[in-house]
Amino acid sequence: MVVRNRRLVLLWLRRQALRLANGHGLPLAPEPVRLPTGDVRPVRFHGSHAPQELRRWATHGPCQDHAIRALEAGFPALFTVLDPAVGLSLTLAGWRDCPADQ
Repeated sequence: MVVRNRRLVLLWLRRQALRLANGHGLPLAPEPVRLPTGDVRPVRFHGSHAPQELRRWATHGPCQDHAIRALEAGFPALFTVLDPAVGLSLTLAGWRDCPADQ
């Protein structure tokens, strides 16, 4: 999916992290900016660690600050969680399309 600025990239990543963490049927509260979510499929976690880490990343200020600084510098914002119960590794990634976006 392509969005027009780095803040929307971060918003999309946060929503996907929460959507994956709550992937067992809990709906997300509506947000003022509607972004498509069809390109990220639900993941079945077998342990509780991965969903907790996704929620923490999406709601923890310093994690979000680090992600927006990476996007501002032209690097991708990456976050990986592991579910050791089944050897699942899940990475969310977003990056700017061009340096001139705001």
